[in-house]
Amino acid sequence: SRSSSMALLTLRRRRISWTLLLVLGYLFYLLLGAMVFQLLEKQAEAHSRDQFQLEKLKFLQNYTCLDRQALEQFVQVLMEAWEKGVNPEGNSTNPSNWDFGNSFFFAGTVVTTIGYGNLAPSTVAGQVFCVFYALFGVPLNLAFLNQLGKGLNAHLITLERWMHKTGRVQVRCRFVINFHCFKTEESLFPPLVFSYVEGWSYGEGFYFTFITLSTIGFGDYVVGTDPNKHYIPVYRSLTAIWIVFGLAWLALVFNVGADMMEKFLQLKWHKPDLGLAEGAATKLEEESDGPRIHIPV
Repeated sequence: SRSSSMALLTLRRRRISWTLLLVLGYLFYLLLGAMVFQLLEKQAEAHSRDQFQLEKLKFLQNYTCLDRQALEQFVQVLMEAWEKGVNPEGNSTNPSNWDFGNSFFFAGTVVTTIGYGNLAPSTVAGQVFCVFYALFGVPLNLAFLNQLGKGLNAHLITLERWMHKTGRVQVRCRFVINFHCFKTEESLFPPLVFSYVEGWSYGEGFYFTFITLSTIGFGDYVVGTDPNKHYIPVYRSLTAIWIVFGLAWLALVFNVGADMMEKFLQLKWHKPDLGLAEGAATKLEEESDGPRIHIPV
């Protein structure tokens, strides 16, 4: 009917408006982040750069047998060693970066797309294998996390229904339950362990935990890389297993949070007439060909 077509056209226009609003909000968020990071970090970077140049000057003054060119060449050697995963500290007795535990940890960072960047294959064969390993491993990891997430979500739904049935809550609480489970099991206890083992502050441990589980993986903090510490052989392997379960929890938090935010914003932005608009919305959903993108859980 004509009224149904008009309602459908109105919903389409509002969907375009919502998409435009989302794009503008996303760009604004990126611009805001760029300005804040520049404000917070640029001056500190300049101070560190000046401090490093001062230390090089002091070194040349103390060791007059060296000239600036020789020092710069040595600094270049250190940088190349670091880029290849060799820690310049210590000596040749440092444990290998490619023993089984470290290799298992590296394999986990590949398939989870964390990619800290502090370690990478240096041989052509290793690089080629890494490409194909990631090509098949990333989809396999997503499928595994999807199945694991479904299992975790099923338990959360059961708990949510029980809480509703017993009258303990009056509103939808899966996000709250999920968030508290993640916060307790993945965000509060692990930083304590990393702080104790690595000698970090709790804030640094919490920062590492979130940057890792969100798959951002800057590589500024990585477990098991201090040559002055003696780690148990399975330390990094256990960390890799913790990362997998942590990814599933965090993906659930992000998914439910994104759904709640999207529904809230759409309710604020869309105010269609109930009735014909409801049927038009259903029809519009059926006509939509594009898949909805979610964090894989």
